[in-house]
Parts: sequence; C-alpha cells; structure tokens
Amino acid sequence: MKDVRRGLIIVNTGPGKGKTTAAMGTGLRAVGQGMRVLMLQFLKGSWHYGELDAVKALDGKFIMKQMGRGFVKVGGAETDPEDIRMVDQAWSEAETAILSGEWDLVILDEINYAISYGMLDSAKVVETLKKKPEMVHVILTGRNAHPTIVELADTVTEMREVKHAYEKGVMAQRGIEY
Repeated sequence: MKDVRRGLIIVNTGPGKGKTTAAMGTGLRAVGQGMRVLMLQFLKGSWHYGELDAVKALDGKFIMKQMGRGFVKVGGAETDPEDIRMVDQAWSEAETAILSGEWDLVILDEINYAISYGMLDSAKVVETLKKKPEMVHVILTGRNAHPTIVELADTVTEMREVKHAYEKGVMAQRGIEY
C-alpha cells in the first residue's frame, strides 16, 4: 500500500449520539498536530454549548461559529424563510472557507440536516467538495447524509443508537450533551 497524503472528506451520520462530538475530537486532534480548524454549526444557535467555551482556550487555532437559530421546523411544517437564509449564509461562509485553503480542517456541523430538510442543495456541496484544495480535510455531520455525499466521502461512520438515557427520562446533561 502506498503512502498517500491528502485531505479527506469524512461523514459522521446516523441516528445515534456522537456525530458532532466525534468531529470535535478530530478537530482537537488536528489542533494538537498544529493544524487550523474551523467549525461552522449550520443549525445550532439558541443554546450555549460547553464546546463554545472550550475552543476559546485554543487561541484561535480552533474557531467555532454558530450560524443558525437552533431547532428548525420539520416534518410537514413550513420551514421558516429566516432559517433558509441563515443556512444559505452558513453555506456561503463554508464554501469560501473550504476553497480558501486557510483552514486545514473544516467541520460542517449538522449540514446533513440542512440538506435532508431541503434547505441546501446537495449538488452545491458536492461540487465544492470536488474542488477543495488537495490538503484540506472536511467533516460533514448530521443524520441522513445524502447518498451523493456518502459516495464522494473517503470515510463514512454511522452512529447507531443502542440505548439512550433519555428513554429512561434522563434529560440532556451539561458537559455531556451540551
């Protein structure tokens, strides 16, 4: 096997917990190797997550931006045009970041939701991923990863829930889920 070095496209998907957490762990590892990391959270925005404070300690080597308002209406409900506008803005920033080569790793948190909810065209994402600079890594998270993105990706991990504390009435825990 030859030693090939290039930026990878990684997808963390599936119904289980841990997609964002795994992406952040990879981001933290990348910072430890001297890399610069940008994480754009496509839908998150209304809660204050612990990771927002944690990345501040990384002195600008790991930047995280919440680009949404939080939970969006789905399942038959009309998507708020403001949420669509915010996803468009997040995508514009993501595309610029990926193509700039300024970042070694770009994490597109919850982008798979934005695509599966019809808020973002998967073809635009695929087109940009195909044009990314050779050494830029990209991680896409969220359930229901689009088949064209799964096909293009180098590594795809599907998180599968075996059981969750929520089923026993345990609410989201500070420091674990947020």
